[in-house]
Amino acid sequence: MSAYTKSIEKLIKELSKLPGIGPRSAERIALFILKYPYKEAKALSSAIEDVKEKTSYCQICYNLSEGDLCRICADANRDRSIICVVEKPTDVAAIEKTHDYKGLYHVLGGKLSPLDGIGPDKLKINELVRRVDSEKIKEVIIATSSDTEGETTCLYIVRVLKPKKVKLTRL
Repeated sequence: MSAYTKSIEKLIKELSKLPGIGPRSAERIALFILKYPYKEAKALSSAIEDVKEKTSYCQICYNLSEGDLCRICADANRDRSIICVVEKPTDVAAIEKTHDYKGLYHVLGGKLSPLDGIGPDKLKINELVRRVDSEKIKEVIIATSSDTEGETTCLYIVRVLKPKKVKLTRL
């Protein structure tokens, strides 16, 4: 028999489904939320609802967006001749924090991993090829991770883009 109410047990169960949150951490967070002022807990709940209702993926680069286009693709001041290929939206955020890169992005949605059943068809590689074909792209910077899967993804992208006569750079 649990020492907690059903609603607290439910919250602990849901929190423990989050990555990096085990049962003990979920319990601590649930009890913290219980002590949290009602207004603050409501704001947290509202923020979670908002992100689920309003956030989608950019129709061009597949970065996170609250509309058809992300703020980067919608920015007319970006260099539209360069695309930086990354695995996930957090990679875009990391590069943007440097304030050095002024081009566009293409988010693959992961990296090739045959052992996990992730082949080229599960990533946004065909969409990248279409962008290179249809836009005036001069350079593609490949910024996938340096692990085996990231390197494999890079090599695959190089292979499919090589015939396109676009400059390929590995970051």
